[in-house]
Amino acid sequence: MSQETVVTRNLAMEAVRVTEVAAVAASRFLGRGDERATDRAAVEAMHRALKGLEVDGVIRIGEGTQEETPMLYVGEKTGSGTGPKVDVALMPLEGPTIVAKGEPNGLSVIAIAEDGGFLTVPDIYMDKIAVGGGLPADLVTLDAEPAANLKELAKAKGVAAGDLVVCILDRPRHRELIAKVREAGARIMLIADGDVAGVVATVWPESGIDIYMGSGGAREGVLAAAALACAGGQMQGRLIARNDDEKRKAADFTAGNPGRIYKVADMVGSEVTFAATGVTDGVILGGVKRRYGVAVTHSLVMRSRSGTLHFVEAYHDFAKGANAARLDS
Repeated sequence: MSQETVVTRNLAMEAVRVTEVAAVAASRFLGRGDERATDRAAVEAMHRALKGLEVDGVIRIGEGTQEETPMLYVGEKTGSGTGPKVDVALMPLEGPTIVAKGEPNGLSVIAIAEDGGFLTVPDIYMDKIAVGGGLPADLVTLDAEPAANLKELAKAKGVAAGDLVVCILDRPRHRELIAKVREAGARIMLIADGDVAGVVATVWPESGIDIYMGSGGAREGVLAAAALACAGGQMQGRLIARNDDEKRKAADFTAGNPGRIYKVADMVGSEVTFAATGVTDGVILGGVKRRYGVAVTHSLVMRSRSGTLHFVEAYHDFAKGANAARLDS
């Protein structure tokens, strides 16, 4: 069996188990107002779960550098050390703040690609625009004004601009963008956090989101691109720097081309498996439900090779020895 087959097929359900563990751990802190404890629970749980993954893996998108975090750092070896060589991109908890507040769209996310499959971006911001599948190539672009992009999207979908819904992170830096979108006549869904969920929602018709616009973390951009590589859709990302340190990181990374636009194929250069588990209810996934000694999780797993999306509902019985130690520690 080839390495590619192992990466894209056998690891699909294993990846979901990793995000389930992290999501259940984070769910213990739902609404308790402690962001650090919420995030730490997810990180520690995912770190433990990854040890059982039968891969020889390296984390390429993680929690930070080795100097910044004791685990799940960029460059850390992960997995059992046996099996195919893979790159791992992960976010044990997208949205510690929203989970700590009990707000929507908390996710645990992981993507697994062949060795060298991910663009290893610096930990800075990225301007992003994304739409779902079945649309003309390069329909929207970061180089165009919001009104122009919305006009082209409305035309391609055969609707009026006022029928479109734009997902944007609710941040002061997006005031001008929000004003321009409103001026163009489109509707807006503001989200408190979770731009991976916002981007992925563009490919899911039931989400009601037609397009994602705005800036967020660059590593979240790569994870979102991994999902779009599996589910279809278009995305563009461009690194942006807010201070001198980030300008230096961006300059080192882009090698004299600071305005370069990265598309999905630039950020994910191989076959990839993507998995996510909801921590709180969101536009795509339900959150963890805990009652009577059982946790119920809702997840999705996708493979770029097949384009198949599986929804997984799992019941975790804390009374069982393995689950008690693995999920409720």
